[in-house]
Amino acid sequence: MRLYLFLKAVHVVAAMVFFGTGLGSAWYRFRADRSGDVRVIAWCQREIVLADFVFTVPSAVMLPLTAVAMIEVTGTPWRTGWILWAALGYAVAGLCWLPAAWLQIRMRRLADVALAKGDPLPVEYHRAARIWLYLGVPSFGATMATIGLMVAKHVAVGD
Repeated sequence: MRLYLFLKAVHVVAAMVFFGTGLGSAWYRFRADRSGDVRVIAWCQREIVLADFVFTVPSAVMLPLTAVAMIEVTGTPWRTGWILWAALGYAVAGLCWLPAAWLQIRMRRLADVALAKGDPLPVEYHRAARIWLYLGVPSFGATMATIGLMVAKHVAVGD
């Protein structure tokens, strides 16, 4: 029981860090872009990429590791409905996040080059930012739905 509670606590913290870092990154990138100041945008993009490596990647790794460990510790069948739906939600979030992370690195480079040259942000930056947003919506939606499922798993799916 202690092991399960420890795993669950780590899982919950990882979910909070995963969701919180993504939400914070979206907020600050939106605010930086709205400023129109290439210095602010370049700095923000560098920080977002750093935050992904420091917070998002470790939490994204911890989520499935702790989930698998909790499933094994409790002996819950792998075909349990809420487990399958949660795995699907995690997969959707991850499949959207991976190209978004690549776009963040690209936007960081584009902003850094514009800053170094004293130029405005190129069209490619704005195109990447739109695609990043389009990927972020289903990623956040899947993450929120998965968190909701975890909270109400037995009620929501009847398991």
